[in-house]
Amino acid sequence: MKPDGKLRAIVMASTLLVLPGGAHAFDLAGAWATSADQCGKVFARKGRANQVTFTNFSGIYGGGFIAESDRLRGKFENCKIKSRKDDGKDLNIIVSCASGIMTSNVQFFLKVVDDDTITRDFPGVEGMQVSYHRCKF
Repeated sequence: MKPDGKLRAIVMASTLLVLPGGAHAFDLAGAWATSADQCGKVFARKGRANQVTFTNFSGIYGGGFIAESDRLRGKFENCKIKSRKDDGKDLNIIVSCASGIMTSNVQFFLKVVDDDTITRDFPGVEGMQVSYHRCKF
């Protein structure tokens, strides 16, 4: 076997060994509500593009957020994801948010419970945790 052939074989073998046990990025994209039963009261599809948006009184039903590839949107906030660290079970996301006349950086500590459930932890506030459920439309 030629030297470059050996290298190729080593790379292929190591790829096969790493992929099954390696951490996979969690797909956060979608609409997330604090209660799966309230999805239809928190979110609605509107416009020609049938885009997911918040209902007028979404906060009454627990609220939530919409995650896109590079953004997190709340009812009154629009945040751009600046960095994301993801080991498949824990997500640490730093976003830059604009609301009205002010921008601020916010850090989210999320734990993956399953594909459709996450919890947000609030470091420094013992026992403070909010669960979110992925809404299916």
